[in-house]
Formats: sequence, C-alpha cells, structure tokens
Amino acid sequence: MPADVPRLEIQHLIRRFGGRTVVDDVSLRVMAGQVTCLLGPSGCGKSTTLRCIAGVDTPDRGRILVDGNLVCDGTFSVPPEGRSIGLMFQDFALFPHLSVADNVAFGLRGTRKEKRARVRHLLDRVHLADFIDQFPHELSGGEQQRVALARAIAPRPKIMLMDEPFSGLDNRLRDGIRDETLEILKEEGTAVLLVTHEPEEAMRMADEIALMRGGRIVQQGAPYNVYNAPVDKVAAGFFSDINVIPGVVQGALTDTPFGAFLTPGMPDGTGVDIVIRPQHLKIDFDRGGRGPSPTTSDGTAARGVVERARFMGSESLVEFRMDHNGSILKATVPSVFLPKPGTALWLTIRRDRCFVFASVKS
Repeated sequence: MPADVPRLEIQHLIRRFGGRTVVDDVSLRVMAGQVTCLLGPSGCGKSTTLRCIAGVDTPDRGRILVDGNLVCDGTFSVPPEGRSIGLMFQDFALFPHLSVADNVAFGLRGTRKEKRARVRHLLDRVHLADFIDQFPHELSGGEQQRVALARAIAPRPKIMLMDEPFSGLDNRLRDGIRDETLEILKEEGTAVLLVTHEPEEAMRMADEIALMRGGRIVQQGAPYNVYNAPVDKVAAGFFSDINVIPGVVQGALTDTPFGAFLTPGMPDGTGVDIVIRPQHLKIDFDRGGRGPSPTTSDGTAARGVVERARFMGSESLVEFRMDHNGSILKATVPSVFLPKPGTALWLTIRRDRCFVFASVKS
C-alpha cells in the first residue's frame, strides 16, 4: 500500500434518525500508526460515526474506505467481520465462562500452536502472562481492560475504534493503561480512532484531534494547533475555562477595561468577544490595588476585587469582580496564592494569548 494512502478514510458521511441529522457531512483521514481523536460533547455524533465505520450501522450517504478499498457507500456494505476493524468500548464485554487465554484467542485463526503463541506474546506485552489461565471475575478492572486490549488487537486489525474505553477506570490506573495501549497499537501499525468527551484525554493521546459539534467536524488538527488557534469561542471554551470580555468595534478598535484592541476587518458596530484563558490573566503582585491604573507592555491594567480564591493542587484559582463593569474574571496562579476576599489587585492580560471572535447572538 502506498505510504500516502490513509488506512481509514471517511468521505462526506451522513446519518439521519427520524428526520434528524446526527452525523452531518463528516470527512476524516487516519494514517497507519496514527491516533486521531473524535472529541466533543455527548450527543454530537461521535459514537454514531464509529458505529458506521465498524459496520454495525449504515450511513445514509458517504463513503468509507480501508487502505483505499471501499467498504461502504450507503448502498454497498462489507459486513463488520470483513473490515479488519477492532473495537474497544468502556464495557470490556469479556466472556465470563472463558479463561483469559480463551478470551484473547477468540476469533483468532490458525493452528492451536500459532494461536497459543500469539496469546502468550500479547499477554506478556500487557503484563498478564501469569494470569493466562484465570477467569475475568478473578481480575481487577484494570486487568480486565488489558485483557480486552489484547483480545482486540490479537487478529491484527488495520484499524482500532475506541469509544471512551478508559472512562470506567480510576485515575490511578487510567494514565498508565492509556499510554501502554497506545504504545502497543503504534507498534502494531494500527490506525486508531478514539472517541472521548474529555479534552485532557484527547490532548494526551491524539496525534490529531477532530472537534465535533452538532454532528459536524468544526475544527481538525494537531492538539497544539486546535488548543492555541481555536476556530470560535465555543471551541476555546471546550478545552479550558475562559474569560470573555465583550465589546463593540469602532474604527477597527474595540475598547475594553484593558485598553483598546485592534479588530481589523470588522465593521463598526460589530459585537465581539475577546477571549482569554485564566492562566494568561496576569496579577500585579507588587502594586496591589493602590494608585492610578498602570500601563504596561500588555496595555492598560484594570482593577479587580477578589471574590474568592481556591487552591487546586498545582495552582490557585482566583476570581475577581472587576471595577469597570462588575463582571467576574478568573486567573490561575502557579502554586499557592490565596488572597482574602475584598483584596484589590491590578490585572493585565497577555494580548498575544487573546482570541477575538465576532459575537454570536443566542
């Protein structure tokens, strides 16, 4: 197969239920060894997209190709077992009456010796070789997850579809098992399409993120680019808390408590939202709230009064009520910073970290 041919390609996929479009013109390419994450809120069409790819649901329109070969076009459809696609879900669905070895070997072809060798190799990879003859009820949740992983990759699928497979694990296990899973899948050269609603999981696991909303992919790219160049305010807010400073364009400028912002290309009278994440709201620790408003390289400072402060483990979250209009802005500070409510402080914003979007009327 040529190197530039995607292992998985989806072209203009559409799926409707009862007149409602759940998947709306979704196109996607996943290369061999690549991890792509379908990220979005519940009900945005992620899992339906996965079911269409797996062959357990049929799209109304669109094409699905594996290694350049058509497996579905809305009328023609290769059955699920003929698509060389593995599935992993939150529900491990291990067979309770089969041993670990027999669970992993289920669906494998070849001689008994060949199957046993493949099972031993995979159980050794997931550090469960000593559990080969045990049964699922004798294993912990994390161990069952690793058995499910071994079973899913045993037939060497070209594509692995994963629908929030780690959400049932506690935080102590989750990171290790996620990293271990991806390492094995990448070594196998498997193309991975992962569904999650957790931005941190997507950022940690994915080579590429496809952000979904309302059945459509609204933004796609490397995690760094999707995070640092969001397509709109909603996309920015999906990855972290955000502060929104509203304004109106006049003469290509928008006036704010932090000074005027350049907003070229927007006609006068346009409402805009200036978006900044809490970690980029800067506190003037030296001046406190004393004296006139200082001007810095980041523009005019604005005064806020502490509403509350909370220690979050690795950082502190401080909420300010701004003198200018009574709005609430949030700032995060590394380590411990817990000023008392009522404390006045000057704030500036990192202009190079601000996003400016035209306001969307609700």
